[in-house]
Amino acid sequence: MPTFQELLTSWASKLTDYESQEAESLVSWLLEHHLGWKRTDILNKADEASFPQKIFEDFERLKTGEPIQYIFGKGPFYGRNFFVSPATLIPRNETEELVHLIINENKRAGLKILDIGTGTGCIPISLALEMNSPEVYGMDISEEALRIAKQNADELDAKVIFSKCDILTEIPEVAEIDILVSNPPYIPEQEKSGMHKNVLDFEPSLALFVSIDDPLIFYRRIAEIGKQLLKPNGKLYFEINEKYGNAVASLMHYLGYADVRVLKDLNEKERMVVGRI
Repeated sequence: MPTFQELLTSWASKLTDYESQEAESLVSWLLEHHLGWKRTDILNKADEASFPQKIFEDFERLKTGEPIQYIFGKGPFYGRNFFVSPATLIPRNETEELVHLIINENKRAGLKILDIGTGTGCIPISLALEMNSPEVYGMDISEEALRIAKQNADELDAKVIFSKCDILTEIPEVAEIDILVSNPPYIPEQEKSGMHKNVLDFEPSLALFVSIDDPLIFYRRIAEIGKQLLKPNGKLYFEINEKYGNAVASLMHYLGYADVRVLKDLNEKERMVVGRI
């Protein structure tokens, strides 16, 4: 009978779409989810015959490249678990850094915050729970994403007002805001060929891709709207494609934003742009 470590290594070798370390992490997550297995159990014997059938079914889905968060229906973000679905992007570490930045830079109570392209609601919900009595709004074009976001807000007891909005054709009905934040679609379509299949085949294209003809379309539109919606000294926070830091900053300068900063994430990639009215 193999040990858990031997089982983990064996199963991870079958996840051929992933690097070995990532594959082992996914299998470890799977075992912990279904069996309560921890790294401290690494030398224990693993009797596959006693495993529930669901663990094998989920492992087959993993082998197709389906993200484990979609398999479980949840993913972690900023210390909490959020419901996810194929209609929402999976919350990512880079976005946690954006949330952390906003929290650290804005300590005043009662700030009015709008998140555009909210997806799971992970950004506005985290801000609602971590900041000092904010008034928080989240908008998305996808009704299914908004359903998931509302479910997350209810589950986590966060006060966020969600509404549907096509930001390219509509102006949000939320004025006099202190903070506007967005993680919009920012991957040019021609980059699809270099992307991992677990993103390309499973995550929503609507939330990922923009035309190479105008890759800054969402940044331009949201920054223009920000000029109308933000209070004096209000701040705009973007998560960005690492290739477009200077372009987004130049766009914001052109539109009249002050104190524009391009910030790197923990991997030293330019991932955030910030400015104020």
